[in-house]
Amino acid sequence: MGRMSDLNDLPRSHDVTDPTTCAWPAQEIAAAEAPVTAGTDRYMRAAAHAVARAALRELRQGAGNAGAAVAPARPVPAPLTSMSPMGSAATPASPLSPATPLGGAGEAAGTQTGPGWISGAPVLLLVGGGHNGADTLLAGGLLAHSGCAVSAVLVTEHPHPVALEEARGHGVTIHGAGYRSDDGTGQDSAEAMAAIEAFLVHGGLVLDGLTGIGATGALRPDAAALIAPLIAAGEPGRRPLRVIAVDLPSGTGVDDGTVSGPVLAADHTVTFTCLKGCQCLPPARHLCGVVEVVPLGLPAPTSRPLARRPVDGALGDYLTRAVGEPGTDDHKYTRGVVGLWAGSESYPGAAVLAASGAVRAGAGMVRLSAPRRVEDLVLAARPEVVPAAGRVQALVLGPGIDPADTARADEVRAVLASTLGPCGKDRQCPTRVPTVVDAGALSILPELLTEDLSCTPLHVLTPHAGEAAALLIVLEDQGTPVQETRRWSRERVEAHPGLAAREICRRTGATVLLKGATTLIAAPQRPLVSVDGGSGWMASAGSGDVLAGILGTVLAGAAARWEQSAPHASGADPVLDALVDSVAAGVRLHALAGTYAAASPQGAGGARTGGHPIAALDIASALGPARLELNWLQAVPHP
Repeated sequence: MGRMSDLNDLPRSHDVTDPTTCAWPAQEIAAAEAPVTAGTDRYMRAAAHAVARAALRELRQGAGNAGAAVAPARPVPAPLTSMSPMGSAATPASPLSPATPLGGAGEAAGTQTGPGWISGAPVLLLVGGGHNGADTLLAGGLLAHSGCAVSAVLVTEHPHPVALEEARGHGVTIHGAGYRSDDGTGQDSAEAMAAIEAFLVHGGLVLDGLTGIGATGALRPDAAALIAPLIAAGEPGRRPLRVIAVDLPSGTGVDDGTVSGPVLAADHTVTFTCLKGCQCLPPARHLCGVVEVVPLGLPAPTSRPLARRPVDGALGDYLTRAVGEPGTDDHKYTRGVVGLWAGSESYPGAAVLAASGAVRAGAGMVRLSAPRRVEDLVLAARPEVVPAAGRVQALVLGPGIDPADTARADEVRAVLASTLGPCGKDRQCPTRVPTVVDAGALSILPELLTEDLSCTPLHVLTPHAGEAAALLIVLEDQGTPVQETRRWSRERVEAHPGLAAREICRRTGATVLLKGATTLIAAPQRPLVSVDGGSGWMASAGSGDVLAGILGTVLAGAAARWEQSAPHASGADPVLDALVDSVAAGVRLHALAGTYAAASPQGAGGARTGGHPIAALDIASALGPARLELNWLQAVPHP
């Protein structure tokens, strides 16, 4: 235990990772790009072309109906894409000019005559300084050349001169060209605001190029005032406009995903080379919409990534490795046995939900340790559950455990204490059994952590924001001077979830799963892993109990696979190597099941729109179709 660590000070993975699914700190991205981009604007033009193509796709999908949410026939997996909409012409070897027409036959102005016809479509550019503003201006020039009615509002005294002139030369109307940030009361301020109000009369497409990865903190007051009417127009999917963020939504914390001021939420973010932290980490993650990573031919950092965001196809791979289709030689013990310590006189139903999650997720067997009343309820719902002790390959401790029930809490305390390992650099679990520490067990854990005992990475802690805050308060260093204490609260955890997850991981030695609309997984010496949650209807009592059961199954399956493949292996633990991937797969399986249960279509950025209320057991019942979804996506090529 020691000082409060900053997100960028924490260890990151040594894994070889894909830049389209991993995020690095902004300074490292800039340093990697600088030697290549110096003295040329070819990459800036390639970026502008990518943004313009994304804009045309948005317009042709029907910018005039921007307020209507599109509902696909079935739930669509995570919206992160890795693609280049530019084609071969957009490579750095072929510098692009705004004079270059976009696309092929049928894409020039006036030739698209079906739904989403772009001739005269209104496009508003929000332009700041630097290369980000230049990308936006050049993209606007391309759109104007393709027939759009493009206006630009400049929120900088120093726009990129070449980009500004090229945009103006291709018909972009410029507002606020001399805009000053010191008082925001001049003629240009009024002109810029009038342009935005005029745009809002009919709506259309907005390109947000106010700030890039070099900016920090909240937007300046002048920029914040200009986007206020656009924010007031409504949320994505429910407003008369669509927004494309150029590289990132302006005003978001680039590395840590924090939001310290107003941000215009995007429907679509076009980012370059690799992901940024704000596209993985909440709360900014939820403001990015669909994230498209466009490779420009620029190098990504070679250091360890800050965070990673596996696509659903990769998560399907992870799930298959942990809980694969049984073979002819498999039996209940080779498929994974879950030991469940759940339920109490106060909360008996939690055991039913956790057992259902474990069984439906594919456990070979579930063993239950619980009071007789809880046993009876579980067996009535799940007669295949075995209410007897025996060998297990993963433990689930805590769902429905009431710490005030001292007898029951003492039972769980004894089991949890037996799994703790000695403190030190090489923490090993003496039982080698992955252990999910959930709900009531989370409040028991801190009293067991001493100078000699700690969690191991095989412990998976599953707090929500409130439980995380309670843990952090208890775990704070007692020797920290009062003036240096940074008191945690639920609000602070929600504002800084990446830091909170890492801090719990550092203080306990465990793997931490911080639950939320975007769930974060923090493990020692690994990047943060970001996994989208499911429908908002899943925010209901008992959903976390089902998740705990699912996690028990995927971890038991991973442990069983290790036992079969390397029972006498030494050195690095194969179970530990696969643990984070298995947990991420379990989280996504739970999310997709909730989405199926709620019949909720895919919205922007992983958000789900529409649907209907569900109960926790509905999530467990939908695990079969969710598993088929991930199996299908596994066959789709992915990075």
